[in-house]
This record gives sequence, structure tokens and C-alpha cells, in this order.
Amino acid sequence: MLLTVLLYVMIIIVALLLIALIMIQPSKSGGMGAAFGGIGESVFGGKAGSHLTKSTVVLTTIFFVIALVLAAVIGHRSDEGSAVLDKVMQSEAAAAAAAPAAEK
Repeated sequence: MLLTVLLYVMIIIVALLLIALIMIQPSKSGGMGAAFGGIGESVFGGKAGSHLTKSTVVLTTIFFVIALVLAAVIGHRSDEGSAVLDKVMQSEAAAAAAAPAAEK
């Protein structure tokens, strides 16, 4: 449970960092990077494109690794924290078993 919460927090932080990093990158037509006065170039120097691109690739890789680990952790939960689909299937089975008894 603690691991799941930690992974969720990490993926949200990485996602927000990715959003901010992508927003400050200058595009060929200016984009949002130009809307903020070229903040990417003024903060990161003249060769900001290569550093921003490398940072984006690293953060994207981290995002996907965390997402895969989170999916694996959620998919292998014990009975205590079983997956949502398992709970739905159990409630449908219980409702189907109770339906014939109610008809009599």
C-alpha cells in the first residue's frame, strides 16, 4: 500500500515536471516557449534545445518505468487489496447467487 502511494506521488511529480519542461521548450513556430519571453533560452543558455531535449527524454523514460512498475504492483495485489475487476466479478457472482433465492 505504501509503495503504491509512493509510486502514485512520483508519477504525478514526474508528469508535472514533464508538462513544465515541454511548455518551456521553443518550437519551430515559437509556441509557448516564446509566449513566456523565451524563458527556456534565458534560463538554460544558448544551447538550451539539446539540454531540454535530453531532459525530456530522461523524464519520459522515468515516467514510463514508474508507470510499468505501478501497473505490476497493482496487478499483483493480495486478497486484501484485490484489483477492481476482481471485486466487480465477486459482487456479480454474489448477486447472481442471491437472485434465485429471492425468486422462491
